Amino acid sequence: MPTADPIPLLKLLGDPTRLRILALLDREELSVGELARALGLAQSRVSNHLRLLRDAGLLAERHAGASTFLRRNGVALEGDPGPGLASRLWGALGEELAALPEHAADLVRLEGVLADRRSKAGEFFDRVAEEWDKLGIAFDTGQARHRAAAHLLPADFVLADLGCGTGYFSQPLVGHCSRLVCIDLSARMLDEAKKRLDPVRRSTDIEYKVGGLDALPLADGELDGVVAGMVLHHLPELDAPLTEMRRVLRPGGTAVVVELAPHGEAWMRGELGDRALGLAPADVCAAFERVGFEDVALDPVDDRYCPKGPDGAVELSLYAVRGRVPRASLSARNGATN
Repeated sequence: MPTADPIPLLKLLGDPTRLRILALLDREELSVGELARALGLAQSRVSNHLRLLRDAGLLAERHAGASTFLRRNGVALEGDPGPGLASRLWGALGEELAALPEHAADLVRLEGVLADRRSKAGEFFDRVAEEWDKLGIAFDTGQARHRAAAHLLPADFVLADLGCGTGYFSQPLVGHCSRLVCIDLSARMLDEAKKRLDPVRRSTDIEYKVGGLDALPLADGELDGVVAGMVLHHLPELDAPLTEMRRVLRPGGTAVVVELAPHGEAWMRGELGDRALGLAPADVCAAFERVGFEDVALDPVDDRYCPKGPDGAVELSLYAVRGRVPRASLSARNGATN
């Protein structure tokens, strides 16, 4: 039996933007507007690609009132050359999508879109008090610090907040660890952290130390876990601070960083001391692996950073990266001393 020409389908899947669209719609059903936000593209540009994908039968639609929701069509298509060529091609391409330079950032933005969807259903306002943070901490849900804390339990751990500033990321750790070391280059920042943390220290022994991430004032293997929230984009490079994190962690210890996805808010260099305008998640993951962490994982977080710029507040995507010191380090270290 003759089959359809495969060339049009191959050409359709050869466009990186259409691959990004299908990758997102393979993970989540989205409206056209939500999809455009997740891609960081104009809706008109996205619509042109959607028309081609829809005409090829690669999209499934669901109508809800005035809204149309889209998802990748995983059903074998009529006229496919062979049994379900479109599905078989997509199955082969799926593992290669991480090589697309924009894919990791798409996933971070997707988490922001889904957070907005949940907030519109009322969940956001159930979590946020009416008088939330009048002092100007510019996060909209605060979940980034709680996500970081969740990676650092159980509660008898010895933890450190590196580049702690005024203690924003330290606060959810208090009461969930036996000892917490807050480290920052600025003594005045540490004074502000004391004001925030000492009144709520509960069962946690809190220490405050002046120091930089390239030379932490800690002994080898002193900690069970470290968190560095919104710090790495202030530094000239990644390997030195991550090497120091690995040094001060015990075998099996965990490091978590929370960072900004790449953005274009150049005013933040002067106003907030940012050296880099966000960091690519793939670059941070690669640096974790390069200095010897294992089980490295990228974790998009349901939170955004919302600093006030010259034209008002902006909304910037966040993500977390986690890595663990190999447990084998313990036996290797013991063997070296015998």
